[in-house]
Amino acid sequence: MKIKYKIALYYTLSAAFLLVAFAVLAYYFSAQTRHEEYLGRLEYRAKSIGAVIIENDEVQIGLLRKLDKTTFQDLYQETILVYDDRYDLLYTNMRDTAVRTPHSLLDYIKTNKRYIHKDSGGERAGIYYTEGNTSVLVIVSSFDKYGFQNLRNLERILIIELAVAVILLVVIGYFFARKMVQPIDRLVEQADKINASNLQDQRVAIKGKDEIAQLGANFNTMLQRLSHSFDLQKSFVSNASHELRTPLAAIISQLQVALAKRRSGEEYEGLLQSVLEDAEGLSELTNGLLQLAQSELSSEEFVFTPVRVDELLLETGDLIRLKRKSSSKVDIQFMKEPEQDTYVTCNGNESLLKVLFINLFDNACKFSEDNTAQVHIDFDSRRMLVHVRNTGPGIPPDELNKIFEPFYRGRNGQHVRGHGLGLSICKKIVQLHGGELLVRSRVNEETVFIVQLPHL
Repeated sequence: MKIKYKIALYYTLSAAFLLVAFAVLAYYFSAQTRHEEYLGRLEYRAKSIGAVIIENDEVQIGLLRKLDKTTFQDLYQETILVYDDRYDLLYTNMRDTAVRTPHSLLDYIKTNKRYIHKDSGGERAGIYYTEGNTSVLVIVSSFDKYGFQNLRNLERILIIELAVAVILLVVIGYFFARKMVQPIDRLVEQADKINASNLQDQRVAIKGKDEIAQLGANFNTMLQRLSHSFDLQKSFVSNASHELRTPLAAIISQLQVALAKRRSGEEYEGLLQSVLEDAEGLSELTNGLLQLAQSELSSEEFVFTPVRVDELLLETGDLIRLKRKSSSKVDIQFMKEPEQDTYVTCNGNESLLKVLFINLFDNACKFSEDNTAQVHIDFDSRRMLVHVRNTGPGIPPDELNKIFEPFYRGRNGQHVRGHGLGLSICKKIVQLHGGELLVRSRVNEETVFIVQLPHL
């Protein structure tokens, strides 16, 4: 069943239940009111009869007969019984009917002074009336013809009103349910048009500030994340297919040349050395592509913990020296002594930060004439700053904004082995940590990369 039909059904059932409950209560209280009013009327009638027939301590039955013949009786099917203290019947308006009132009932009226009763034949009220030294028992019974007619009319009116109300509720409920579900229908219709080819451009329209609008906003956010994930996948596949083709082709061609004819041991050794260099380059490229893909992820994908950056820099320097077989040097210095450990501690992912500083140190060593990376650690009230300096050829001003693009290599760096991925990876890692990566360079003098990270 569709949601709009469910909403209309639940709305109709709930409203109909409330209307039926109110109608039942209205009928019940109307019936109770009629009953109480009519019994009160009978009791008042009985008292009036007692007051009329007792005069000067004597029972004046003749006066009651005269009144009975005129206008005294105004109740439908009224029955009047008057007894004295000895339970002798003094008066009744039933001419042709034998009257038998149980003594137990008369005893009850005499003892309790009051009696009311209701059955299928109508209501009955009895009183024990005393005036002076004279007492009588008066029993009046009648059928509330007009009261029951009014109740039946009320019942018919309530049934008709309920039937009309239920029909209107169905129509109104369906109308409002359809109106409420329209934004969802539009959302479904728009979402149905979205596929892999137009995922980046298509978004659902959002109107209002209700829960459905929030659903649309969350849906758009999900589409954005999916689009970002697809872009990552496309970028990785495109970069991998483009960049891996060249070193693989070089390795294959060298091996084919080596197998074309028999060669001396020195020639095989030279070919193997060349293939090894290409394989190492291929390994570096593969690692770079994987690191680039990893750096494209959002910060929610990683676990962040407090990291001592100074200790991480020392460890990274050792890794660089091992990688370059002691031909490189990493000189790490503090610009000033930190008063607290928190000044050199950031909330980050240690693996990503290690990749960041390995790339920066490696680049600095490669481009410096003395293979030395000069690292200075500084901090202020909010951030820590890591300056990585090299004394290489520098970067031309027109290329400073391009060096962070994947696979871009500047004119002054063409002679150095690399793939143009390191700085792009570094930039994204710093952004993941809520920091900033800046560059300052003077051609033929120096280049300084400044990593700014918020400390604890």
